[in-house]
Amino acid sequence: MVSSDPVRLELHSEVLADMLSRPKKLERALDYHAEELPGAEKFATEADFLDALTSSNATDQLVELWRKRLTDWDFKAVVEWSDEKPRTSARRSDVYRLLAIKPETSAVLDSLIPVYDSAAPVVISEKFIPWYTPQSQRARSFYWPSYRSLLMRNGWPAHAVAGLDDATDRVVERLADPTADAAYQAKGLVVGYVQSGKTANFTGVIAKAVDSGYRLVIVLGGTLNMLREQTQRRLDMELIGRENILRGANEFESDYADDPDWGKGKFVSFGEMPSLQGAFDIVRMTTRDDDYKSLLQGIMALEFEKREPNLPLYNPKNLHKSNARLMVVKKNKTVLGKLVTDLNKIKTDLREIPVLIIDDESDEASLNTTNMGKPNAERTAINLKISELLRMLPRAQYVGYTATPFANVFVDPADAEDIFPKDFLISLPRPDGYMGVRDFHDIDSEIPLDEQNFENSNEKAHVRDLAVSEDSDDTPDLQCVLDMFVLTAAMKIYREENDPRGPSFKHHTMLINESRLTEEHRELSGRITQMWWNSGYTGPAGHDRLRELFDTDIAPVSTVRAEGYVVPRSFDELQRYVGAAFQRISGDDRPVLVINSDKELETSAADFDKRPIWKILIGGQKLSRGFTVEGLTVSYFRRATNNASTMMQMGRWFGFRRGYRDLVRLYVSRRESLGAKEVDLYEAFEAICLDEERFREELKKYATFHDDGPEITPAQVPPLVSQHLAWLRPTSANKMYNTELVEMRTPGEWKEFYDYPKTAMDLRHNTKLWAPVMARLDLTPTVYSYDIPGSGPRAFEACTGQIAARELLEIVESLRWRVPSRFEPHLEYLRQITHGADRRVDDWIVLAPRRVRRDRSIALDDSDRRYDWWERRRTRDSMFSRIGEPQQSAVARRIAGSLPSSGDQNTESLVADRRGVILVYPIIEPENSSAIADNGDVPAELVVMAFGFAAPASATGYDDRLLRFRTIDSSRGSALTNA
Repeated sequence: MVSSDPVRLELHSEVLADMLSRPKKLERALDYHAEELPGAEKFATEADFLDALTSSNATDQLVELWRKRLTDWDFKAVVEWSDEKPRTSARRSDVYRLLAIKPETSAVLDSLIPVYDSAAPVVISEKFIPWYTPQSQRARSFYWPSYRSLLMRNGWPAHAVAGLDDATDRVVERLADPTADAAYQAKGLVVGYVQSGKTANFTGVIAKAVDSGYRLVIVLGGTLNMLREQTQRRLDMELIGRENILRGANEFESDYADDPDWGKGKFVSFGEMPSLQGAFDIVRMTTRDDDYKSLLQGIMALEFEKREPNLPLYNPKNLHKSNARLMVVKKNKTVLGKLVTDLNKIKTDLREIPVLIIDDESDEASLNTTNMGKPNAERTAINLKISELLRMLPRAQYVGYTATPFANVFVDPADAEDIFPKDFLISLPRPDGYMGVRDFHDIDSEIPLDEQNFENSNEKAHVRDLAVSEDSDDTPDLQCVLDMFVLTAAMKIYREENDPRGPSFKHHTMLINESRLTEEHRELSGRITQMWWNSGYTGPAGHDRLRELFDTDIAPVSTVRAEGYVVPRSFDELQRYVGAAFQRISGDDRPVLVINSDKELETSAADFDKRPIWKILIGGQKLSRGFTVEGLTVSYFRRATNNASTMMQMGRWFGFRRGYRDLVRLYVSRRESLGAKEVDLYEAFEAICLDEERFREELKKYATFHDDGPEITPAQVPPLVSQHLAWLRPTSANKMYNTELVEMRTPGEWKEFYDYPKTAMDLRHNTKLWAPVMARLDLTPTVYSYDIPGSGPRAFEACTGQIAARELLEIVESLRWRVPSRFEPHLEYLRQITHGADRRVDDWIVLAPRRVRRDRSIALDDSDRRYDWWERRRTRDSMFSRIGEPQQSAVARRIAGSLPSSGDQNTESLVADRRGVILVYPIIEPENSSAIADNGDVPAELVVMAFGFAAPASATGYDDRLLRFRTIDSSRGSALTNA
């Protein structure tokens, strides 16, 4: 193909390499570089470039070269050459302007390489001094380009690499300049998703940090050996490289000599030692098999080289000639104690060493869970050692990584020796191809239950309920779970042999998690093993069960969710792969692996790096935190806990499932004992999802800067944490930090409330408050509509009224709630805009939506007026999940002035300045519907008067901030606010 001419490709490679930091005039750059490249003159015009592009497709080499660079320019958060937002067409237009190319060339580039519209990291940050720029780092960049190239070779798409580049920039630029004279200790937190690629992010951060001058990297790799070893291997394989591992030794002397990927050349290689290429070496202080050990006489290994002895190490003349040291250390008191002792022995002044501490799973073990305000209080062991490191290394930067951030943001900001992320909190976007909590639930689905199917319902596709036996602590579904494991194994082998995309499945696993006790693991292993050998997978009895499961489960789900991967037309077509699946799983006579701390069990290791693993895994804590269970397809989950962080980490079924997403199944108990109560584990994960998504949405909303500083700082984040399920708190009680949200301003937004009281007295009180408002409604219904994007015009009927702002405030101030503090921030907002210093609302439109069917009406007082009522169920421990409908909230927002014209005359007639909207929903819970008399009379104590509101879009309060906080600072013993 003409576009693949090697001379043209080399010319464009040189040109784009010269445009690393910014676009430049294309023809001038082509002409300049063509002078140094024989035979390139004929390719040095825009016309030739346009001809080559026109004859190309999206996967040609020339297009891939430009895809990489255009995507980089698209994604960079802050650039000197454009004021437009990243990942937008406007930013791309600035690129084309600076390239000085013609519209027709731009159009072809857009068609081949469209702007990738993906989410950017959300950053909550204090102000910082900019120091990390592409221009300042270009001359010294070595390990980051190597890591970036590795990701591209491993199949990462250009937009994913550009996204990682941008996200890691956001971290590194907020660390202190390692060459600065004044020492500063930054602390931050990076929030990802469970099993979503956080390791890739901190590998990129380490690469950029050492390139910039950080010379000691301490990775706190979890509390378990298996997680530390997994992290060490990733860093060795993708960042440190063969030359730094061997350091002149023979290949067979490597600690990876028995690792298949070492022999296959999958560990990154630089060709020769980096120090021989003008860069610097990385000295490993730990290996795959060995955690940090006391160096004794070998203490020199921690000594840092100084080319200029009279200058401090952080001086660029010394820093950039010194090797870096890297260690992956288990969060263990003894191990960390050895490191502290050795650092105190070295001759290098500790105050001169730029240090980066990466804390993987930072909400586990690292936090101080002791109330330091009590007499004689002592820090918890791991936190004490981390505090010692931070105290003795004043140039140390601390970056925590976690998918469950609540414990970290609850740390006391005043505790200088703790690890509160005082400088920044970065929320990473959900990566492409990731299968997370939402993919197993139907959150916000408007599809009625009786219309849900395998195609439109995530729950129906992937989730299977476990029915616990009344007679024993067991589930009769366990045989079905094993059958699904075998059947999905056969499906994977079928795809390996028959799918044109050629998926390869090195691992296939099933995880059983129902206890943390090793004795129970042992008993369960014996029971599962016996059931396996009695299952008859090589005979007609087993095949009959698999056939039925295929016909009723696998086939109907995969037919609509296989994403183009092949699906057998019948079980007969799949049957011949069952034997191969059975052999892969139990060919060594050990179908079950137990992963726990019981050293007597010979099957207690699962090294996914050394060999393919097609096994049933039984475990608890070791498989509940950080460790990646490769190939996980079937999960059996019955383990309850009362805090969201721990439960979320148990969700090992989250992750990347390329080629078998449709085969993933979660068998989960809907009725499990937790202390004296029974809980629904599936409902718990849904509540966690809502908590997590609400937290991320709130971060995104307030990740803005004003002239006088950020909207919020990390110290003000705790009030953004929500709790949807009363028994499932965000994190363990000893990690909770008390911060109070005083006011939440929501101009023009739709706010709906779910936490209504349950007692007869409180419900009767609320009904009587609302009854006079309802009595003034016009009972002749009016039709309102709004054109919702993606859904078209949506209409509903409602009875309409109006109420003065002060009268409404009097009502809501008197309402009773199950947990009053949840409504208090909204109430304070209503107070401010009603009679504060800068009043922003005059009146409210009151709408009582009508139901489509007119078979439900009730009386709210002694009159003969009747109102439609709505049936809603408290699905989350006394909280409702949803009240209104999208078209109703859209009309409310339009009347409040936050949406453009609806085109509907009735809706537009209500629009006015300084006007808000209240929607009121009388609710009867299903168990109380039989109490409604034929004439509509119903006891007031059975009516839940639910409502939502949209305040005027102009009701921003007396300044432009959206939140006001009261944060308790233990050092002052008083409340701090951002008011």
